Amino acid sequence: MRVRTLIKQGFDEALKRCDAVVMPTAPTPAFRLGEKISDPLEMYLSDIYTISANLAGVPALSVPCGRSPEGLPIGLQLLARPFEEATLLRLAYAYEQAAA
Repeated sequence: MRVRTLIKQGFDEALKRCDAVVMPTAPTPAFRLGEKISDPLEMYLSDIYTISANLAGVPALSVPCGRSPEGLPIGLQLLARPFEEATLLRLAYAYEQAAA
């Protein structure tokens, strides 16, 4: 079985039991502008958590959810069932209202 098929099946199973999956957007807070320009691999790896939505074919949305001790932004990623973009927008709006 292909890896993409396994990822899709995993998300399909998870999304049968809940409306959305909530996870970090990146493994670390954002880095400063120009900070990783000499390390393309590290820049690539900072996007590693966003790839799963594309592989699974599910909609995803990232919202700011705070700042690191250094003041750098941290992202929260929401993923929903295929064609449930309206659910994502409602969840993001509810989160932003509650976190304000």
